[in-house]
Amino acid sequence: MLSFLAPAPHKERLPEKDIDPYYKRMRWQIFIGIFVGYAAYYLVRKNFALAFPHLIDEGYSRGQLGLALSALSLAYGVSKFVMGAISDRSNPRLFLPLGLLLSAAVMLFMGFVPWATSSVLIMFVLLFINGWVQGMGWPPAGRTMVHWWSQKERGRVVSLWNTAHNVGGGLPALLFLLGMAWFHDWRSAFYMPAFFAIVIAVIAYVLMRDTPQSEGLPPIEQYKNDYPKDYSEKDEQELTAKEIYRKYILPNKLLWYIAFANVFIYLLRYGVLDWSPTYLKEVKGFTVDKSSWAYFLYEYAGIPGTLLAGWMSDKVFRGNRGATGVFFMTLVTVATVAFWLAPADMPAVSMACMIVIGFLIYGPVMLIGLHALELVSKKAAGTAAGFTGLFGYLGGSVAASAVVGFTVDHFGWNGGFTILIGGSVAAVLLLILTVISEKKHKEELELVEVK
Repeated sequence: MLSFLAPAPHKERLPEKDIDPYYKRMRWQIFIGIFVGYAAYYLVRKNFALAFPHLIDEGYSRGQLGLALSALSLAYGVSKFVMGAISDRSNPRLFLPLGLLLSAAVMLFMGFVPWATSSVLIMFVLLFINGWVQGMGWPPAGRTMVHWWSQKERGRVVSLWNTAHNVGGGLPALLFLLGMAWFHDWRSAFYMPAFFAIVIAVIAYVLMRDTPQSEGLPPIEQYKNDYPKDYSEKDEQELTAKEIYRKYILPNKLLWYIAFANVFIYLLRYGVLDWSPTYLKEVKGFTVDKSSWAYFLYEYAGIPGTLLAGWMSDKVFRGNRGATGVFFMTLVTVATVAFWLAPADMPAVSMACMIVIGFLIYGPVMLIGLHALELVSKKAAGTAAGFTGLFGYLGGSVAASAVVGFTVDHFGWNGGFTILIGGSVAAVLLLILTVISEKKHKEELELVEVK
């Protein structure tokens, strides 16, 4: 690990009278920092899909573009896991903005250098690099949340923060339309989001901080008097990568279950998102502006959907993240079938289906990340999030890009939707398995406590 990324040292404890007002102010400030910072990662992550119709006009096939885009997911999946372990031993205030700046640099290169889109191989390499530095976004934000918010309040906080990728993910379509209006250049899909990402990286650095102790504050558990059952002073000690993997990751059966479920959740999430501009143009007859608005609304519908999922998981399902996921993924499956079968001469129905899918799919995405954070020590939070992300991106997102693209080339859009719907059903089944296993695990723990 580079020394300048090391965790910030602890400061001398503030006077008791200053702790509460400073804690409250810093939590608001830090939340804004990780929210806008992570949202900006999405400005320069999935904007490549907006260029698909134009690249197809230049002679590329859907399969070729899907293969190129899969590089981003492939690299991101591995990087999120690797960077998760590094972020657990790094200062998030430096880690998150650095990755954002590097990602924006790649997009600027693709936007201003025509050679960057001259072959599938070149696009694959550049998107792979972008995917790798994109892995520096989620883990430091996850580390920040488990240090600044206690377990009882974390469900609502994480669900609110998780809407950041909807805010960021929907904006590239609007920035693309703005770039087309200003410059009449489809490559603005690359450089317009990049410029905004650079500005936000600076803002995130100004707002973010490392641990409460680095600001002279007590641990969040002490401040909120909210101690997990197995909490001890050891939970405030930094762990080595070996300790994290051996104690919290590899033997954690529930973490493995939700990781596999994440494969199919991400398949549906990105299968619809990545291919909707092309599908709506080719099958439903949408123009560029209409498909861009559909792309935008898909993302922004996820904001109330994610907040609803967070509230339901806390209040209705009483902390049962898996059961909440089953509920939402079942409805997603129905909505995806409706999107597939919607008549081409009824564009409003297709648009409505996109909005419903967006509303529903981001709840399960958030719940997987939240569940991962709750299954491990806070000093292993970034690694756990990276572990589930490894499966989601390496399996689900790569399949959404490459497998769906080649399937549509050979078997048409019916074949592509068969894969998406089958994956959605598989996610439901795996989440049901998670619910059953977690219930059994809790019963075993209660028996141990009684003895």
